[in-house]
Amino acid sequence: MDSDYGVPRELSEVQKKRALYQPEVPPCLQGTTVRVEYGDAAIAADQAGAHVISHAFPHTYGQPLAHFLRKTAVVLDAKVISEHPVVRVGIVFCGRQSPGGHNVVWGLYEAIKAHNQNSKLIGFLGGSDGLLAQRTLEITNEVLASYKNQGGYDMLGRTKDQIRTTEQVNGAMASCQALKLDALVIIGGVTSNTDAAQLAETFAEAKCATKVVGVPVTLNGDLKNQFVETTVGFDTICKVNAQLISNVCTDALSAEKYYYFIRLMGRKASHVALECALQSHPNMVILGEEVAASKLTIFDITKQICDAVQARAEKDKNHGVVLIPEGLVESIPELYALLQEIHGLHGKGVSVENISSQLSPWASALFEFLPPFIRKQLLLHPESDDSAQLSQIETEKLLAQLVETEMNRRLKEGTYKGKKFNAICHFFGYQARGALPSKFDCDYAYVLGHVCYHIIAAGLNGYMATVTNVKSPVNKWRCGAAPISSMMTVQRWSRGPSATQIGKPAVHMASVDLKGKAYDVLRQNSSRFLLEDVYRNPGPLQFEGPGADSKPISLCVEDQDYMGRIKKLQEYLEKVKSIVKPGCSQDVLKAALSAMSSVTETLNIMTSSSTGQTAL
Repeated sequence: MDSDYGVPRELSEVQKKRALYQPEVPPCLQGTTVRVEYGDAAIAADQAGAHVISHAFPHTYGQPLAHFLRKTAVVLDAKVISEHPVVRVGIVFCGRQSPGGHNVVWGLYEAIKAHNQNSKLIGFLGGSDGLLAQRTLEITNEVLASYKNQGGYDMLGRTKDQIRTTEQVNGAMASCQALKLDALVIIGGVTSNTDAAQLAETFAEAKCATKVVGVPVTLNGDLKNQFVETTVGFDTICKVNAQLISNVCTDALSAEKYYYFIRLMGRKASHVALECALQSHPNMVILGEEVAASKLTIFDITKQICDAVQARAEKDKNHGVVLIPEGLVESIPELYALLQEIHGLHGKGVSVENISSQLSPWASALFEFLPPFIRKQLLLHPESDDSAQLSQIETEKLLAQLVETEMNRRLKEGTYKGKKFNAICHFFGYQARGALPSKFDCDYAYVLGHVCYHIIAAGLNGYMATVTNVKSPVNKWRCGAAPISSMMTVQRWSRGPSATQIGKPAVHMASVDLKGKAYDVLRQNSSRFLLEDVYRNPGPLQFEGPGADSKPISLCVEDQDYMGRIKKLQEYLEKVKSIVKPGCSQDVLKAALSAMSSVTETLNIMTSSSTGQTAL
């Protein structure tokens, strides 16, 4: 065992009490019998790319949904698994640490041991690097003791490296075969689960016995689709950040002379910024999705903030709080284009010192306009997934500087009558990343760990553990599994007047839905947030008492439970089949034909309009 991993932690009194908390599991996961009902074959929501996806994943695309059932459920064609042979399961943290990750390990360990005491859970040390190098640690109760309901990934360690190249995929397969693993569980976000799908496909093609299972764990909250309502870590990150933001809001209201520009983690999607705004009520939040949809330039955004400052000054308010998502820089058209040029020059091997001299004239002009600190940050080498180092680009300082310059101009011209503009900038990122997980994330992660065992017991490969209806109490959660390939999309983009390129199928990050209910709540309150100081402090994370059982606002306002609705639809279809049989009356047959014809026509129009195809 590597001496840096699995070492017992020295726990505070609060941590010790947290470690004693035992998450519950829904009825469908209780007992020692696994009951699974298979639905229809799952297809990709991206119907236009379905052919590309099915071609790339011939062994793992089109597999059925799996629903895990409680003991009392009466389903005739459910598969009942009561025999549980010894299994060897590997587990690895991929991607950035997210609060609650340790509870996935704990939940899986307890499920494995509950079904067969001789089964083993083997953790890979140091993430995907440890997987390839076969550095392992057997998970035991003793190892888990000081990591239950705690933050971080330090029990096993992690890496942001991907398992994508042929050499890496083959190396992962060799490790699984050498260790005789029945399954490999990959914990991570969109990139890690895309890699998990590719591993599952490659293993199936090579007839490798190891099954691959993915778990949705990412603080960004951007692994969202019809099967995944939220990710482990998102609730914690938002609660911790919301409290920090609220503290700053109270300070701004008390001092009455500062504008705070706060940048939040979240990569390219603005889910964290949206949720934190709903929880803490800052004066402004600029979502990347809004900026991209409206094609706002850096000057448009600056003017928008300046106008807000001026409107507040007219109400004798010379303070405020502005939230900015980490990925905003990539949503601003001219800055994104500049980043693309810089990225292209990096790819050609141009040194950092020479990049600025090789930019196109317009890009060079924009680059020279930007402050020196931003220029330096834009030139940083891309991340391992080829994206910009967004956490290092201080967009909040850039905006604060541009707003200060414009407000000083307005003050000098006499068009602004308020006080001198003073800005303070913060980046709330790493403070929350290692936080103790919320009660919801502890429960959710632990349950997902149990779901992983059910997937393994059912012999499924290339699936992601899913839990839906999570805004309800735990005893009403629905547990199942969906093929990762059915969550994939194919990104398309154009270069030139007619050239269209099709990217590889992947689980892509979901943007904030500007037609969704959570965004609508924000927009309904935006004027009130802007002009009135209705700051709200949700307080620190609680495990009991007021606020302990609260869940993300953006999760609770949505009406999701996709898996539950799919199951309900199947029940209705079965009822129709049982009622409308040869020999039924003409009236029953006519009513069924009329209703089904109307439903089919409506669905045909809806699906064809979403894919841009002509209705049949």
